[in-house]
Amino acid sequence: MVGEDIAQGVYPTHKALKMAGEMELDLVEISPNAKPPVCKIIDYKKFLYEQKKKQKELKAKQTKVVLKEIRFGPNTDEHDFQFKLKHAVKFLQEGAKLKAFVFFKGRTIIYKDRGEILLLKFAQELEEYGILEKMPELQGKKMTIIINPKKK
Repeated sequence: MVGEDIAQGVYPTHKALKMAGEMELDLVEISPNAKPPVCKIIDYKKFLYEQKKKQKELKAKQTKVVLKEIRFGPNTDEHDFQFKLKHAVKFLQEGAKLKAFVFFKGRTIIYKDRGEILLLKFAQELEEYGILEKMPELQGKKMTIIINPKKK
């Protein structure tokens, strides 16, 4: 009778528990909803250790997307532009995503065209470091572009 059960891979619960006890291992229920329930004889602490190890490896392989922002005014001077451009290059080389925006205060909203030109010039200067994801878009008082870093 026991030989038939072993050949089929089906053990009554008490036999499985006895076998696990003899091997000094644990009986772990894999699929409780199946008929009959599926169990495995394994070292449970080793199993948990392996699971933690896999989770840690997956977490190490993940990359977090960092979003850096750079703010301009519609009348940003050339020196300020170059200064912010250097920072943008550094951010993109580090692998961060970049969000550049022109903020229009009060009545400066009438200079929308200047803001768009400024952002397009900015994107053009960063062409070798990143790829423009989104063209300039006006959202309320902000005109925004997003630049993704180029893959290394």
